[in-house]
Amino acid sequence: MTQQRPTSELAEIFDAEDRIDAPGGRFNLAPTDDAAVVVQREDHRAITAYRWGLIPHWSDTPKTGNRMFNARAETLDRNPAFRYAFSKRRCLVPADAYYEWKRAGNVRQPYAIVRPDGRPIALAGLWAGWKDEDTGEVIRSFTIVTAGANEMMAPIHDRMPVMIPEEAWERWLDPTRTAGARLAELKGLLVPSDDGWLEMYPVSRRVNDVRNDDPDLVEPISPDAVAAGGQASTDPPEPAAPGLFDDAFES
Repeated sequence: MTQQRPTSELAEIFDAEDRIDAPGGRFNLAPTDDAAVVVQREDHRAITAYRWGLIPHWSDTPKTGNRMFNARAETLDRNPAFRYAFSKRRCLVPADAYYEWKRAGNVRQPYAIVRPDGRPIALAGLWAGWKDEDTGEVIRSFTIVTAGANEMMAPIHDRMPVMIPEEAWERWLDPTRTAGARLAELKGLLVPSDDGWLEMYPVSRRVNDVRNDDPDLVEPISPDAVAAGGQASTDPPEPAAPGLFDDAFES
């Protein structure tokens, strides 16, 4: 996932207060990293930073979040790890792009998925607060909701993150929607995006190493580079990374 814009720009887009003043320029965010999210309390909306990988408030250890970076839309209102967050602690996760991998033989070729108009994607997120009883430290964390793939994504992966359209941002963030029909209505938003919302293109396998974090990661590569293993011939070979929205990593 990438968050290329400074949070001051995100604050304007999402009509929110910027509480972290981060410069952006993140091209390879991964689970356990801190990332910018949009949250709302009553009538106040803010951009803040939470850790990717939801730690339920009842968890004994923050390591629980290492495997809870996705939440399946079909079951999140029944899953003990996500049920409370869905009813009371929803957020948006701005992303300029996210990555997914397509297997071709022994090679997993990464693709960047973006909006054709260059606007950020608003991913459906849930957040939680967890307190370390020994130190008093509070960690706020989030997960990204996933649904089945749309037609564009299906050749690459059978899941994709849920995107909330701009006209539904207020509904998704509304803290008064906590139960009954008003909460059930939000489940109707948790569907694959229309194919026209997104486009995808192959990128370098340098994405597979989270130590790489530079603008070249989101640059399209040529068909020749794809045929050669998804990277320019000068790139050292990298191990294939798991897809961020693989079922194996969802709870």
